[in-house]
Amino acid sequence: MPTIGILKECNRLETRVSAVPNTVKKLISLEGVEVSVESGLGVPVKISDEAYVEAGATIQSRKEVLSSDFIFSVSPLTHEEVGACKKGGLFIGYLDPYNNPELIQGFVSNFVDAVSMEMLPRTTRAQKMDVLSSQASIAGYASVVVASEVSDKMLPMMMTPAGTISPARVFVIGAGVAGLQAIATAKRMGARVDAFDTRPVVREQVHSLGAKFLDIDLGETGQTKDGYAKSLTEEQLGKQREAMKTQCAMSDIVITTAQLFGRPAPIIITEEIVSSMKPGSVIVDLAAESGGNVAGSSPGEIVTKDNVYIVGASNFPGRYAHDASQMYSANLLAFFTEFYSPENQAFAFDENDEILSACYLVRKGKVIHSSLSKTA
Repeated sequence: MPTIGILKECNRLETRVSAVPNTVKKLISLEGVEVSVESGLGVPVKISDEAYVEAGATIQSRKEVLSSDFIFSVSPLTHEEVGACKKGGLFIGYLDPYNNPELIQGFVSNFVDAVSMEMLPRTTRAQKMDVLSSQASIAGYASVVVASEVSDKMLPMMMTPAGTISPARVFVIGAGVAGLQAIATAKRMGARVDAFDTRPVVREQVHSLGAKFLDIDLGETGQTKDGYAKSLTEEQLGKQREAMKTQCAMSDIVITTAQLFGRPAPIIITEEIVSSMKPGSVIVDLAAESGGNVAGSSPGEIVTKDNVYIVGASNFPGRYAHDASQMYSANLLAFFTEFYSPENQAFAFDENDEILSACYLVRKGKVIHSSLSKTA
């Protein structure tokens, strides 16, 4: 009978977990599946081992969990842990494959299959499995909450006997999942919101949330087949920075969300733009962990430059670990149930499936993903 092993996160900065009791129950309801949970898995989200046992799981050591047929995790494994996995087993979680080539080779040499959840395609069918979108929505919410805590201004307009307080001005750069959630959150908190994105197609979405779309003529832009913004040329980036300088100077809070999967994030807010902003202004850089959109930002730190606070995001979804874990575990559940065959009690691999071809990286000792096999 195949076993699913749920690993405890060893990274002290990771507060999310890859399974909650509710998803454990649903996994066990699949015919012929057993679930084992590493002892202490739920500590970061205040879920006891007993709660997992009540859901039907077995509590095991890390070594025992690593020998499972399927392994669920948030963080990637270490090289040593890959070596301890069952040959022919399947790891499902974050892998950051373009920045971890040695880890990918570890899966190959140990004949352990690997799925990178952050490489799922942006399609309707894959939407319920999309970990990047689910976690980005939480990050967008967190960016506004954190900015409001750092700022010395309230966000809503207030009419008081002492006079009227104008609403804070929030400028959101990037209207993807994180950006749209930031816009919606800032509007709910009463701020005046402006937003910009290189993809004109998102203008209506920005307007529907009550924000104003900043029009910057960059020439030809657009998005990839997966819905990501295409990279800009240096000339386009220059035009964008110049146009945004005026908007940033008027804003009390600026939130940047531009990330390029597998590559360093582009610098959007230069030192010159930072120096043009009002004293006490706040910038939240959601791309800080992948290089940063803001000159001088640092993951997990608040840097002060020219009396402007630059907040470098570090695992913002983990700030709301309970909800982030609920969403992440639901994504893994949806992915696994989509491809698990109860009749065969096995994972039904299909190289022609659009989802599997996008995220299944290593199989039977070989790199099978087209973009990785070229460099493997």
